Amino acid sequence: MYDRYLDLHASEHKPPSCLNRGEYNQPKTLTIGNALRAVVSSQCQRRHWRLELETELAEPTARTRRIPPLVAGALREADWPDDLAHFAAGQIARSATPKGLDTNPKEEHRTQAMLLVAADALIDDLTAICTRNRAALEKGLAALQAAADDSDGAKRARRKPPPALLPADEVAACLTRRAPTIHLFGRMLAGLSDAEVTSSVQTAPAFTTHRSDLQPDFFTAKEDWPAPGDRGSAHLDTAFLTTGSFYRFTTVNLTDLTRNLDGDQDEALRLAGLFMRAFIMTVPQAKKTSTAPHTVPDLVAYAVRDRRPVTYAGAFEQPVKAAPHGGYLTPTYHALDTHAGILEQLIGTAHRIGHGYATAQPDDATHLGTRHHGFDALIDAALIDAAHPQAPR
Repeated sequence: MYDRYLDLHASEHKPPSCLNRGEYNQPKTLTIGNALRAVVSSQCQRRHWRLELETELAEPTARTRRIPPLVAGALREADWPDDLAHFAAGQIARSATPKGLDTNPKEEHRTQAMLLVAADALIDDLTAICTRNRAALEKGLAALQAAADDSDGAKRARRKPPPALLPADEVAACLTRRAPTIHLFGRMLAGLSDAEVTSSVQTAPAFTTHRSDLQPDFFTAKEDWPAPGDRGSAHLDTAFLTTGSFYRFTTVNLTDLTRNLDGDQDEALRLAGLFMRAFIMTVPQAKKTSTAPHTVPDLVAYAVRDRRPVTYAGAFEQPVKAAPHGGYLTPTYHALDTHAGILEQLIGTAHRIGHGYATAQPDDATHLGTRHHGFDALIDAALIDAAHPQAPR
């Protein structure tokens, strides 16, 4: 059987803003079709969707290198000696995989690799494992200290890693727990194969459908208590902003999502519906206090397909031209609809299960499927199509 995909497309106007900053603290841009475009990276979009979903579901994750230091801190709060708490933190990393996770002992065994973990009760559970195995940890620490006092023993200790003193299966079970967003966005942890989860969400960078140059915004901060003769300006600087109509595309591999959930199709569809809402409504947060770019999409379209996903990004390889009365939303809408029709002629509709859209535009689209009056109805229709059984080959 083929994989099934839920393709999501959106066009959305953003007023002057800095949605995603680059290394020079300026809005990210790329040259597409020989024209500079404002860009929001896929990583930026996915992080905000993840945080939105975790808030909605009250099931947080954490991307962190500080699990061992946090466990050590919890042990100290439980009146463990400093040296034993530090040793136990190292044992969390040592026992996590057959070879142990690489850490920095000078920073309380902070892991060298970033870990993505289901955060709920994680530190409490790892602390409890250390507490149940305190006697083994005390014995191991005493042996380590004795070896340090013996020059030959110290040399041998440096040549081989310390033994794992905590139950590996319990430590690994804590680190490999899954949360809903891990089922969606995946996870990789070298050396711990049970932690690996295939991402069921594929995301493209969002970009403006037309040329969008960086626009300088000169600003000053005024001194409220100026000295006599002081003109009052305490700080001068220039920020850069962009504005325009963005095209966004992402696709959910519903087959992979169902597989990640051990075959639970109902839960996969529930998560897909929640993800659609996050895709539609979530706004990147960079410089939100000074730009407040809280728009909603002018258009959201979906297509459920078997075999492979299809993006409509090619509609904007040539930058769209502004409408005669100004603005890019309407030309973007028509370019997207036209391109969908061209692709339909090229590849046919044999593997498209259903499609539809919702828009603020007055004109009906010709090639985007059934028009729905709002995003709620659009999500409901997409999930009905997603649940449709596959036809035999």
